[in-house]
Amino acid sequence: MKSPVIVWFRRDLRLSDQAALAAAAAAGPVIPVYILDDETPRHRAMGGASRWWLHHSLASLDASLREKGSRLILRKGASADVLAQLAEETGASEVHALHHYEPWWRNAEKAVDKALTLHLHHGNYLAPPGAVTTGSGNPYKIYTPFWRALRERMPPPEPQPRPHTIKAPESWPESDALEDWGLLPGKPDWAGGMRDFWEPGEGGADKRLRAFAEVASRYEGQRNLPGEEGTSFLSPHLHFGEISPAKVWHATSSAGGSVATFLGEIGWRDYAQNVIVQYPEYGSRSAKDGFDQFGWRSGKQAEEDLAAWQQGRTGYPIVDAGMRQLWHTGWMHNRVRMIAASFLIKHLLIDWRCGEEWFWDTLVDADYGSNAVNWQWTAGSGVDSNMFVRIMAPLTQSEKFDAASYIREWVPELADLPAGEIHDPSPVCRPKGYPAKLVEHKAGRERALGAWDKFKAST
Repeated sequence: MKSPVIVWFRRDLRLSDQAALAAAAAAGPVIPVYILDDETPRHRAMGGASRWWLHHSLASLDASLREKGSRLILRKGASADVLAQLAEETGASEVHALHHYEPWWRNAEKAVDKALTLHLHHGNYLAPPGAVTTGSGNPYKIYTPFWRALRERMPPPEPQPRPHTIKAPESWPESDALEDWGLLPGKPDWAGGMRDFWEPGEGGADKRLRAFAEVASRYEGQRNLPGEEGTSFLSPHLHFGEISPAKVWHATSSAGGSVATFLGEIGWRDYAQNVIVQYPEYGSRSAKDGFDQFGWRSGKQAEEDLAAWQQGRTGYPIVDAGMRQLWHTGWMHNRVRMIAASFLIKHLLIDWRCGEEWFWDTLVDADYGSNAVNWQWTAGSGVDSNMFVRIMAPLTQSEKFDAASYIREWVPELADLPAGEIHDPSPVCRPKGYPAKLVEHKAGRERALGAWDKFKAST
């Protein structure tokens, strides 16, 4: 029998359209492995919500592999060391994996390649990050021309089916038990809402895709309405690689209507990866010169305001609804993400990195590239970003995008308020248990503009 080949799974937890698995299956006996590596990413180890998702996604992947006569080997530790040890145990010398572009994974790939023969394949993005360049061969920094150039390369290749067979090795190496990793919350068990809302795994991803494909033509008119289910809910499935973007593209692109807007959002995901390839520290360092010296608030009051924002107790119903939805389901509506992020950065004048860190821990779709790019876009600190002086008015946004039903669902103490009061409850109608505003809109806006003027004067 040929020596076994290792498939190194990371954020590509699927059998369909999985180029690394397909190549390994064609080469000989396959040892699929997932490594819980908290050492390589260090402070970028997965947050609590992502770990909950990972547990269920790994269980799903293992079940799918067993249907093919295979299984998933689980190990824990630094990826390069674990793979070298596994190769020594099994006689494997080759590893197949999909490219990953987070800085810690790029470093890990280099380390693995020094000890073993590493074959890297594409498949987590519409086009390999770094492949879409300007006429002079430079990477794009601005989304619009990037998307225009990427769109010219579309459609992506047709997604490939899962392998017909996956040959098992003569003997299996030892594996950790998934339950022993402690990925699920204990006491308290805060994941009830996530269990009710999500079905992690390739099967759950396919169900979401089928449901969205039926309404994709109406995306533009529905996506900004928090009270409507107009988004795809595919972001965590795409993040964990339970479905390929190529499969999503081919299932939706012919829907007509405003589906092009949705495809642009898939393109934004590619754009974010291109940004972190150029700026590996994008999640912790502002891209614009001098922005890290911006006059963010600090001290006890700022810490209390940050905690109130995290808990959904800002006194702004649309912001509080979003933050409570996030805590309950591990996800937040995209329009509300922008409103909540803008409120933290501009109304509360709190460093965007505090919000990025909170989202990293609480989002089931906490993607390094997308999370960092979105926060820096809102802060005005990114290579392609909104202007800091453009300050979203949360109360106006709430009414404009008809968030009344959304607020009633996630801020139940306001559920009985009439439509004219629910977006901005007056002192007479505001329930006693609902907090006063942390800052009035006008005062928060003026404070933010004052901080901006001071920053500009100093740079």
